[in-house]
Amino acid sequence: MKSLAELEAIRKKAKEDMSARSESARKVVVGMATCGIAAGARPVMNTLVEEIRVRSLSDVSVTMTGCIGVCRLEPIVEVYEPSGEKVTYVNMDPSKAKRIVADHLVNGIVCDDLTIGAAERASKEA
Repeated sequence: MKSLAELEAIRKKAKEDMSARSESARKVVVGMATCGIAAGARPVMNTLVEEIRVRSLSDVSVTMTGCIGVCRLEPIVEVYEPSGEKVTYVNMDPSKAKRIVADHLVNGIVCDDLTIGAAERASKEA
């Protein structure tokens, strides 16, 4: 950091990132217990925050939680709608996180193939 302007730019970006984590109409929750972090939850959460910021989705917040309870399916992301509906996405990675933002959060289309239901069906078929 070499100037006050550079410090101000860092502050502004941090403030935008934090606003993506505050309360709002829709909530995205990332499992960030040891199991989730070990499976790659941190890059998933960072991608979600960045995509929401870039798309200026002011009605979406990103928060973290502890263990969601299905460690074998980590990283796990849950999307809570204002109606109370919850969609649980599993085996996440940054590219899937981008897809959830584009399809689910922007266009309202649940990514069925990434949900816990799809994962459970696939494990029964195997």
